[in-house]
Amino acid sequence: MTTLTAQQEDPFLFLEDIDSKGAMDFVNAHNTSTVTRLMSEKTYAPIYNKVLEALNSTDRIAYPTIAGDYIYNFWQDAEHVRGIWRRALKVTYMEGSPEWETLLDLDAMSAKDQVMWVFKGAGGLYPKYNRFLISLSKGGGDAIEVREFDVQTRNFVRGGFHLEESKGGADYVDENTLIVSTDFGPGSMTTSGYPNQVKLWERGTPLSAATLLFEGDTTDVGTWGYVLRDGDLAYTTIVQAPTIFTSSTYILVGDTPVKLDIPTDASIKTLLKDQLILSLKTDWEVAGTRYPQGALLSIQLSSLLEGKKEIRLILVPDEWSSVEEVYATKNKLLVNMTTNVKSVLNQYTLDAEGWHATKVGAPDLGTISIDATDVFSDVYFFDYTNFLTPTTLYVADAQTHQVTPLKSLPAFFDASKYKTEQFKVKSKDGTMIPYFVVSSKTIKYDGLNPTLLNAYGGFEVSMLPYYISSMGSSWLDNGGVYVLANIRGGGEFGPKWHQAGLKEKRQNVYDDFFAVTQDLITRKITIPKHLGIKGGSNGGLLMGVAFTQHPELYNAVLCEVPLLDMKRYNKLLAGASWMGEYGNPDIPEEWAYISKYSPYQNIKPGMKYPEVFFVTSTRDDRVHPGHARKMVARMEDLGYKVYSFENVEGGHGAASTNEQRAKMVALEYAYLLMKLK
Repeated sequence: MTTLTAQQEDPFLFLEDIDSKGAMDFVNAHNTSTVTRLMSEKTYAPIYNKVLEALNSTDRIAYPTIAGDYIYNFWQDAEHVRGIWRRALKVTYMEGSPEWETLLDLDAMSAKDQVMWVFKGAGGLYPKYNRFLISLSKGGGDAIEVREFDVQTRNFVRGGFHLEESKGGADYVDENTLIVSTDFGPGSMTTSGYPNQVKLWERGTPLSAATLLFEGDTTDVGTWGYVLRDGDLAYTTIVQAPTIFTSSTYILVGDTPVKLDIPTDASIKTLLKDQLILSLKTDWEVAGTRYPQGALLSIQLSSLLEGKKEIRLILVPDEWSSVEEVYATKNKLLVNMTTNVKSVLNQYTLDAEGWHATKVGAPDLGTISIDATDVFSDVYFFDYTNFLTPTTLYVADAQTHQVTPLKSLPAFFDASKYKTEQFKVKSKDGTMIPYFVVSSKTIKYDGLNPTLLNAYGGFEVSMLPYYISSMGSSWLDNGGVYVLANIRGGGEFGPKWHQAGLKEKRQNVYDDFFAVTQDLITRKITIPKHLGIKGGSNGGLLMGVAFTQHPELYNAVLCEVPLLDMKRYNKLLAGASWMGEYGNPDIPEEWAYISKYSPYQNIKPGMKYPEVFFVTSTRDDRVHPGHARKMVARMEDLGYKVYSFENVEGGHGAASTNEQRAKMVALEYAYLLMKLK
């Protein structure tokens, strides 16, 4: 074990250096040990083969992005390992027989450049969409390189716009102008690692000559620029975010950024026919009228820029409902809501009397996601799924109300043998917490069922039902039970559900998780010997808290790309941006409550911890891989056996290719079956 001097507070700080030889020697040794052990399990190879076959299947849905007359899509399979960016005429796509034209081959580009390129999206030039700004990552991290691409010549534009690697991005203001937020040099980035300046950059000039529009504070989370479009009208927009949950929005009027007089914690969803659509996180009182927390409303943008507020209420969710997605077509507003963790899609029309809703004819009792809308028409795409129903992509027309299934995933396992149930359990403070259980129809309630419990509990992220294709064949077909918990900290029931788990209230999140755990045991679905848990990122923190606070409840823990050292999280990569969620450990009063649950600081000798499996990525530039590395080193130093795997690329998703994803899934399920069955 590598050691540091006695003056250093943490003997494993060297593992926070991503590129140091000591850190990588540590990683390589642990990867070899874990992979050798788990790949030798007889379950690994069948799972790997099934998952890779599903991921590479040509029967998968090619999800659309609409730009002009074309549908754009990024695709990976056995032939295109790193992927291709392609397009097809919209008419052929909607007929179900797209004629794809490859625009950019990431495999060929990676081989030529000797760089592990990962596609991170593309933004087109309105209205012709003949040029795009393509975002590319080296190895899958959040930092991107931006290059201008001509879809007619299928080449990067010689002498075109080009941004070096940085967290940030750019958007077209017009053919010859970009609004840019990137690393402009010393003083231009925040302590969270995001841009602090927004500039206008003219074609043919060096980036150093770009005109400064706005500069935030280096202690902000970040400042970004983009173009907010309303048909042919375009608003150059700047967002300054002091925290992850608050921001001020400015619209460029002439050469002057004009601040919008809206709540700093309100979320701008879209713009439709001069109506700025806002979602409220807290109550807002305007001219004697109170608009409640969670409400969706519209405010006329042209009047707002003149200092007046013309507000219309769109909807107010009830206690068990939440607004999940809001998008605009050319003429209609689409609002995707959840009620008791099930989706309902409505479209809204505005007239002189206000907003009027019409329910979209989508399937019930599952999860709906809006995939793409069209600025030139009322055509849009959405998909529907649930745990046991393969995802189906629908094309819809908000003008005619026609909804047509376009493409469905094949069934990757026989779902007829399984059932889905939803339960609720009372948490420590009396709050009712819902959760889903997917199990065999012939399940025996004897406590002997291998069970996997998954949750997240943070950042207002909702955990909704989804088609468990690889889990069905890898886990359910091997006798497993799957549980998805909707604990506080998430967004399943609106802002209040999230805010109930912030900062000093964080223990509520963990108590909810323990309540679900105990209820599974009470119902005799499982017992601790057969119970495993899984979570990533903030969910990885949840896993760390779970096995340190209640090691007696679990026999397997999948802790993926986790936060674990909450004493130093705000000093690592993007960590400072999350202090609005967790608190500031440098303030004694806030460290007092963080310290009670921080997993790294709460590891103790002489405990009966489960043999945890830690997963991370060397190229994760959001949550530092040092969290997982240090936890592994600390636990081994105290004599605990753990498993650890660090993929060399993949960013915060921990994998960049289908082969890497299949390997990760197979390693994890081999571990779970070894420990729980």
